[in-house]
Amino acid sequence: MTVEFDKYADGLVPAIIQDDITGKVLMLGFMNDEALAKTRELQKVTFYSRSKKRLWTKGEESGNFLLLKDIKSDCDNDTLLIKATPVGPVCHTGADTCWNEKNSDDNFLFRLEEIIRERKNNPSDKSYTSSLFEKGINKIAQKVGEEAVELVIEAKDNDEGLFKNEAADLLFHYLILLQAKGHTLSEIQDVLIERHKEKVK
Repeated sequence: MTVEFDKYADGLVPAIIQDDITGKVLMLGFMNDEALAKTRELQKVTFYSRSKKRLWTKGEESGNFLLLKDIKSDCDNDTLLIKATPVGPVCHTGADTCWNEKNSDDNFLFRLEEIIRERKNNPSDKSYTSSLFEKGINKIAQKVGEEAVELVIEAKDNDEGLFKNEAADLLFHYLILLQAKGHTLSEIQDVLIERHKEKVK
């Protein structure tokens, strides 16, 4: 990929950030050659801040990183389209985008999966998820088993609220187990799709 930074007097090209899952435009920043290289190195979107006069990794203070998925240059090689998965709100105002838009919840499970992956790769002492990864696969598998039993127990009663909460707990810990085993929700989805195809033949 060729990027012609020298087309602009300040050597900075616009970088449009797009949500890799929803396709929504999240923000606009600027990059020089060094920021682009740092983005690839860290796999986290890094800009050149015109106000701070230095490289700035989005989320370096808030923890709301933009996890890199793909980079493309436009037909003139002077603008970047960067697809990323946001970890938390993108805008400093707390909004999901810098245009004060809310992201669709339709793909929330995949967004949650990215957050879990981030907690695995960048552990935090304050994170329950990170603590589970630290305890290892046996503890994670045990938690999935415990949550499954609790869901079965609630299924026998008529409290819809408790049932849904236990179902959410099971799903959350299942996503953690997938990450611990090095698999993704998309892989499991593919298995289900293939099974469905076989049944409808």
